[in-house]
Amino acid sequence: MSSRLDDELSRLVSAGVLRQYQAESIRDAADAEIDAALADPGRSRPQQTAQAPEPAKPKPPPVEGHPNALVEVLGYIGGALLLGAVALLTLANWGEMGRAARVSTGTTAAVVLLGAAVVLALLRRREQLSSALASLGCCVAGFATFVAIEGETGRVAGVAVALALAAVGLWWLEGSSLLVATFGILAVGVLVITADVLTPDTGSAANSAGIAGTGFIIVAFVFAMLGLVRDQVTSWSLAGAAMFSSSICWLVQERGEIMALAVGTAGPAALLVAYGRTRRSAYAVVGCAILLVIWPTSLYQLTDNMAGVAIGLVVASGVLLLAVLMLSRRRSNE
Repeated sequence: MSSRLDDELSRLVSAGVLRQYQAESIRDAADAEIDAALADPGRSRPQQTAQAPEPAKPKPPPVEGHPNALVEVLGYIGGALLLGAVALLTLANWGEMGRAARVSTGTTAAVVLLGAAVVLALLRRREQLSSALASLGCCVAGFATFVAIEGETGRVAGVAVALALAAVGLWWLEGSSLLVATFGILAVGVLVITADVLTPDTGSAANSAGIAGTGFIIVAFVFAMLGLVRDQVTSWSLAGAAMFSSSICWLVQERGEIMALAVGTAGPAALLVAYGRTRRSAYAVVGCAILLVIWPTSLYQLTDNMAGVAIGLVVASGVLLLAVLMLSRRRSNE
C-alpha cells in the first residue's frame, strides 16, 4: 500500500497538483496512522468517526406576525379627527365661547388623547400609535393651559406644561413622534421667552432675533444630547433643524450675517460628519438643505451682489468636487 501511495503522490507532484513538501507531509501522516493502528488494533478508524451523525441544527425561532396596520391607521385618523374637531370648534366659536367653554374643550381633548396613549402604553400595544397620541395630547394640554391662564403668563405656563408632559412621554414611551413634538414645543418656547421674558418693551425686533437665535442654538444642543439616549437619527436631524432656525434668526439680526454663516455651517458640518460615520441619508439631506438655503442668502446680504454670490458658489462647488475626486483617487491607489 505504501508503494501505491508513493506512486500516486509522485504522479500528483509531477502534474503540479501537489508540491513536494505537501506530498511528504501526506506520506508522513499515513505512516503515522499505520503505526498507530498496529500499536492499538482496537482503536476506531478515522473513516468510522467521520461518519458520526451530525448534531441537529437548532430550529429558528418562530417569526412573529406584523401588527395589524389597519388598527394603526384607524388610531392615527381618530386622533387627527379629534384634534381637527377641536380646532374647528374653537376657531368657529372663539368669540362666542366663554372662558369655561374654551378651557373645557381643550382640557377634554387633551384628556382623551393622553388617556388613550396611557391605556395603549399600559397594555403594551401599538407603541407608535401611543407615542403619536401622546404627542398630540401634550400640545393640546399646553394650549388648554394657555387658554385657562391667558396673557404672557399663560403662554409661558402653556409651554412649560406641554414640555413637562413631552418629557414624561419621552422617558416612558421613547417614541420618535414625541421627539418631533418636543422640538415644536421648544421652538415655540424660544419665541415665547424671547418675546415675553427676555426682550424689553422698548427693544427692537432685530435685537429679539439675536436672542431667539441663541435660544435655538441651545435647543440644538439639547437634541444633540438626546440623540445619545433616544432615536439618534431623529434627534440629530432635529438638532440640525434647530441650527437652521438659529441661522434664520441671525439673518434678521442687525449685522448678523457672519453669525448666520457660522451657525449655518457648523450644523451641516456636524451632520455630514455623522453621515460619513453612519451612512444615514437623513443627515446628508438635512445638512445639504441647510447649506443650500443659508449660504446664498447670507452671502447676498453681505455683498448685495447676486452675480458675485453665484460666482462664489460655483467656485466653492468646483473646489469641493475637485477635493472629492482627489481623495477618491488617493483611496483607490491605496
